[in-house]
Parts: sequence; structure tokens; C-alpha cells
Amino acid sequence: MLLKELVEQKHVSFHKGFPDWESAVTASCQPLLDDGSITPDYTDAVIRCVKKFGPYIVFAPKIAMPHSQEGAAGVRKTALSFMKVDQPVHFEGENPEKDAYLFFTVAAENHDQHLDNMQKLSALLCADGMVDCLLAAKDEEDLLLIDKKYSEGVGKDD
Repeated sequence: MLLKELVEQKHVSFHKGFPDWESAVTASCQPLLDDGSITPDYTDAVIRCVKKFGPYIVFAPKIAMPHSQEGAAGVRKTALSFMKVDQPVHFEGENPEKDAYLFFTVAAENHDQHLDNMQKLSALLCADGMVDCLLAAKDEEDLLLIDKKYSEGVGKDD
């Protein structure tokens, strides 16, 4: 399942909080920078897009998906990363609907790979109770336990 892959790829991180959303987005991109999936240009492109278009990356309560437009500079290979923060990251002032705790950073070389990433994320996040499990996770071991639980069918619709 996706969570196990992310842990094995070292594409996960956990943080207390950040002073601003730009710092959070930068940190969410760090695992992809560390393994060469992206360059700093991609992180900059994501931040520029949010500044230009608003907090479109917060696509559900408590969940952000940092990404840039198709063909953005800085993507070397298609990849995903997961980051969880304990304190909310505010993307739009005091609007709690635009706060995020879970970050799924997406980098894709092309449109088909982007759609594949979206399908994987959708399947993960639509699993009954998954978001609450992710919000409660404290470390990589928790992610592996969640992955195992959902892989065995616990938490899925009967």
C-alpha cells in the first residue's frame, strides 16, 4: 500500500509546526529534494502558485496537496511524500477550513503520472477512518501499522 512505499522511500516526515505556510510547503518537499526527485525550482514553483492562485492545495479539511502545474520546472522523477504536523498550518488567515495538518506533496513528470498519483491518494484518503488514523500518527512505525491494518481489510467497508 502507499504508506509502506512512502516509508520505504524515506518520503515521510513529522513536525511540531511551522511559523508560516511557506516553511511548511518547503519542509513537505524536503524528502523529494533529498533523493533527487525534485530540485529547489519545484519547491519555488509550488510556493509561487499558491501565492498566485490562493490556497488551492488545501483540497479537503486538514489536508494539503502541495504541487505545481503540469510541466513545472524542477521535477526529475514522479514522486509523492507525506508530512504530518501537530499544529495547524494556516493558509488563509483565520479560516480554519484552509488549515492543514496532513501534506501529500506531488511531483509528476507528465499528466498520466499525475493522474496515477491522484488515484493512489484518492484510494488512500477515501478508506473509512484513514484521515483520522493519519492525524493520530506520530512516526513512521504508526504509518506502517496503519498500512498493515488497511491492507488486511480492517477499516474497509464490509
